[in-house]
Amino acid sequence: MKALLIFLFALISLSKGLYAQNDYKASILEFQQKLNEEFKNPDESPLSPEEQIAFRGHDYYPIDEKYHVIAKFEKLPPQSFFQMKTTANSIKDYDIYGIATFTLDGAEYQLNIYQSHQLRTEKKYKDYLFLPFTDPTNGKETYGGGRYMDLRIPAGNTIELDFNKAYNPFCAYAAGYACPIPPKENDLPLEIEAGVMMK
Repeated sequence: MKALLIFLFALISLSKGLYAQNDYKASILEFQQKLNEEFKNPDESPLSPEEQIAFRGHDYYPIDEKYHVIAKFEKLPPQSFFQMKTTANSIKDYDIYGIATFTLDGAEYQLNIYQSHQLRTEKKYKDYLFLPFTDPTNGKETYGGGRYMDLRIPAGNTIELDFNKAYNPFCAYAAGYACPIPPKENDLPLEIEAGVMMK
């Protein structure tokens, strides 16, 4: 009887694990679908009308849950002003809102997380945070200028980083945009094989 109970408990635990895994995969597929829909939408897309018609969706790395990490979050003082260069040789004003520290493949890394001075004045984006980064896949499998992640202000001292939701700036698809250039502090030394690949 005891052996049967142990077996049933193991089976239930396995089922819960598989359900959670499938649920996570579904959430990433939903993100990918929404991003693809944006690029088909004339009001949101950086693509030309002809490119929108031909667009069949982005290329994505296979979904890998190891790139979904819970990072330690350290909020910095409000005076952490930072001017981020853009691809249009202009400057955009940000605060370095906080620092995320996380472990991936057995090593510890840190990334700066930014808050836009402009966007935080808009109700829709008042809790919006911005994470631009580069890694060794840039120029080979991903856009040479790096990729972005959108985040929200966390309630506590941790923050969710999901590299499966990393996407390209509009500059990867068309000229005429002033895309923030990821600062050197956010250059990761490991390949992030997750998210959007080269267009």
